[in-house]
Amino acid sequence: MIKELLQIAINASIEAGFAIDRIYNDPESDFEIERKSDNSPLTIADRKSNEVIMEYLSKTEFPVLSEEGRAISFEERAAWDTLWIVDPLDGTKEFIKKNGEFTVNVALVKNGTPILGVIYLPVKRTLYFAAEGIGSFKTEVDPANPDCSLEKRIQDAVKLPVDSDGRRYRVVASRSHCSAETLEFISEIEKTHGEVETVSSGSSIKICMVAEGFADVYPRFAPTMEWDTAAGHAIAIYAGKQIFKHDQDSAIEYNKENLLNPWFIVR
Repeated sequence: MIKELLQIAINASIEAGFAIDRIYNDPESDFEIERKSDNSPLTIADRKSNEVIMEYLSKTEFPVLSEEGRAISFEERAAWDTLWIVDPLDGTKEFIKKNGEFTVNVALVKNGTPILGVIYLPVKRTLYFAAEGIGSFKTEVDPANPDCSLEKRIQDAVKLPVDSDGRRYRVVASRSHCSAETLEFISEIEKTHGEVETVSSGSSIKICMVAEGFADVYPRFAPTMEWDTAAGHAIAIYAGKQIFKHDQDSAIEYNKENLLNPWFIVR
């Protein structure tokens, strides 16, 4: 069953990415930017992507918690032992800046832990996907054949992580949310590893960088929500990595009463 669900999540993410791409590349589009209650931006691309994903996931037996449908009460969600957690456009600020660093995130969570995750980068057509018992993979999407089978997808993909030997210790940080605590963390790492390389990126791409072995650690000492990390969490853990609360005692959990994540470290 996990393979069928992974196939659905991949197809949903790719088609949603195509919908985003059409808006992103339309010279006539003004993105129809609105503001949410927390003053973060919302565009027509967020809404179109969410519509596509909901159409796919509604055919499964599991409920959906999406950033664009966050108003579901905890009393209702508390009865969900398995659910989809979706961010139809992670990195809306990067989308508006037109720097390409935004993603579509789809995860399946069971008893607070991600068991399946898909992250698609529409501009680069890069796909990360992972599931329990299957592993974690990275591949490129052929727009002429976006609906290929999971078996073909795995056959053409690179299994994560890849070899990272021979490079300097690398820390990945947020492009839009690099806090003073993050800079202090990097300074502490330099005491152990000497001079380190720091790279910046937007959205959940940062988690994927650690999962694939491009970077060694990603400290996040700034606010994120569950839909920002659930898909990347799956890709990380099935690549042999972990996402710990910043005290590193335990992994972050999902479908909590408060959907705000604690500070965390991916390594």
